[in-house]
Amino acid sequence: MTMTKEMMEAVEKDLVFVATATEDGVPNVVPIGFARPLDDETILIADNYMNKTRKNLEKNPKISIVTKDAMKCPYQFKGTVEIFESGKYFDTVTEWGQNAMTKLTPKAAILMKVEEIYSIQPGPEAGKKIE
Repeated sequence: MTMTKEMMEAVEKDLVFVATATEDGVPNVVPIGFARPLDDETILIADNYMNKTRKNLEKNPKISIVTKDAMKCPYQFKGTVEIFESGKYFDTVTEWGQNAMTKLTPKAAILMKVEEIYSIQPGPEAGKKIE
């Protein structure tokens, strides 16, 4: 699935909410500040403080991301992830952390392949899959 420029900006400009689930379906949702599109099909997420989220993704690599402002940037992205503890993706998130005011040291890089995109704009189109 291909993200538009508007969709990519929605991910990059603010917090996103990341949903995962355990192997047996127990949900978990957390706010993430370090998520950036790498291109129109992938989103890179820094694992700075993940606990349940990381454990969930190790057992069940399915993920969903929702942009913060449902009125202006109303998107939900669903996909599958790979986790990297070294290499170019890890180096990228480490650079983000070093450039942040908090001097974060990421534990891993989470690479999400976007497979489905949905509108979450309130109204009759809410939940509609974007083709």
